[in-house]
Amino acid sequence: MSDLKLPGAPYIGYQNQTLMMENVALCDVATEFGTPLFAYSKAAMLSALEEYKLAFAGRKARIHYAMKANSSLGVLRVFAQSGCGFDIVSGGELARVLAAGGKAEHIIFSGVGKTRSEIREALEAGICCFNVESEPELDVINEVALSAGKVAPISLRVNPNVDAKTHPYISTGLKDNKFGIAHDHALETYKRASTLKGLKIKGIDCHIGSQITEISPYEDAVSRVLDLVDSIEANGIHIDHLDFGGGLGIDYEGETPPKAHALWTQLFKLIDQRGYGERFIFVEPGRSLVGNAGVCLTRIEFLKTGEHKNFCIVDAAMNDVPRPAMYEAFHAIVPLTQEGRSKDTNTTLTYDIVGPVCESGDWLGRDRTLSVGVGDALAILSAGAYCMSMSSNYNSRGRAAEVLIDAEHVQLIRRRETNEDLMRQEV
Repeated sequence: MSDLKLPGAPYIGYQNQTLMMENVALCDVATEFGTPLFAYSKAAMLSALEEYKLAFAGRKARIHYAMKANSSLGVLRVFAQSGCGFDIVSGGELARVLAAGGKAEHIIFSGVGKTRSEIREALEAGICCFNVESEPELDVINEVALSAGKVAPISLRVNPNVDAKTHPYISTGLKDNKFGIAHDHALETYKRASTLKGLKIKGIDCHIGSQITEISPYEDAVSRVLDLVDSIEANGIHIDHLDFGGGLGIDYEGETPPKAHALWTQLFKLIDQRGYGERFIFVEPGRSLVGNAGVCLTRIEFLKTGEHKNFCIVDAAMNDVPRPAMYEAFHAIVPLTQEGRSKDTNTTLTYDIVGPVCESGDWLGRDRTLSVGVGDALAILSAGAYCMSMSSNYNSRGRAAEVLIDAEHVQLIRRRETNEDLMRQEV
């Protein structure tokens, strides 16, 4: 790889001016499978997972992949085969985990709006635990469990009122967020849960947000959760496992989040000091496992020069990569070959990179300096998380194809949607 270090390195980078993922030239992948196209590095995912495994060596712990980050079956199978559990938030995600070979007994069901049918499906599957997010939800799970002749394993998701110092749309641990049970009310809620015959209290859970780049919010959350465990157990309610969620950030634009190993080495010091080092620990990482393992490949359709702005119009759009439109998020965008077609014109310009969707919010990158020509292909980096899983069919656009790259092997894991696919369920 060249000296230019990109997000996703060393599994994504330039070699002889060609952008490579593992041992595969991405320009060849774009030509073979077309664009827009998502490509994922298996080695990058396993390397990120190994950071957590190193931190948990010798501990009673389990990693539950938060599949909302990327729920493609090919990606889920990588983590299932690596022994991961899964964090789900819907009945559809439950079905996907089971289809990918995940174990039901290693599934945690989170989310604020579980339906009765989803609860019943999860109970029948035999999941590990429900993370309960409100008192009314306690009553519904208890009712469904009793009607099914089962006892539902639960933990309460506690909102510790900790500022994760991230974008407000992905901050989940403040008292005004919709998630979890207020820290001040948690003890009374545990007491009430202990009286419901359809429930079995297993643990405690918190999750303070996503794309977190500092250790201190985690330390604050762990301290507040352990304070609460002290109080809960003083009232005769035992807590089997401590679930500290996920949320660890990645490098999109020069961010320097701690490595998972460094983060958890520090947190385990705190947990050990408080006397909880022998408890079972659950974590629920998503973005940090897949975010920088994936790219979205797209091809330039038009170059449009204007009085104040130049536009690089590509075939990917906000329905493929929604994070910029939703969060004004940054993704690095680079050509698949460093030469580019502009060698014929020797032109370098600053562009807004935009898609064909009929919205002014359909932009993928602003003020990017590129030497490119029509027909050149680009890679939108750090696209492994919250892109394909949040994609849509807006403007009746079929969702992109996906490939999984393992060394020099390229496997199609999702076919491109056709017009027939889009209309199949309609009458």
